[in-house]
Amino acid sequence: MNFSNIKLVFFDFDGVFTDNFVYVDDNGNEQVRCFRSDGLGLKRLKNLGILCYIISSEINNVVIKRSEKLNIPCVNGVHDKAKEIIRIMSQHKIEKSDVMFVGNDINDLPALKIVGYPVGVADSFKEIEEVLLMKTKRKGGQGAVREVCDLIYNQIQNNV
Repeated sequence: MNFSNIKLVFFDFDGVFTDNFVYVDDNGNEQVRCFRSDGLGLKRLKNLGILCYIISSEINNVVIKRSEKLNIPCVNGVHDKAKEIIRIMSQHKIEKSDVMFVGNDINDLPALKIVGYPVGVADSFKEIEEVLLMKTKRKGGQGAVREVCDLIYNQIQNNV
């Protein structure tokens, strides 16, 4: 599969950057587990001029703090991911054929259907499989984001 024309990558957060588990303390504070090496993969894409966004239906400070740490934009509290993706594509004048969305669950279906490269993580729910071009070998929160970044990066580097 050729990823060398990708200019924009959207990532869902829960189940993609995380292992889809949430830890809740006595005060109701949530914590999630992420894969630290995802950040290096995202940095490589950024260095190639590829835009990356986190787009999440959750309204959660954890998502915002992680995106700040990774230095990528985050849009959270999104009820219609497809509409938001279209808005961002239009803002950057990027065609859907040059856009990837990485998701894992049925709320990602509309977004997966409107991009040129719909990708699911290894442990995606079966309901989205019919629209995916590929699934990662790694699970969400266990290197799936880094895997996607490395696939894109390596193809672009090999085509230069």
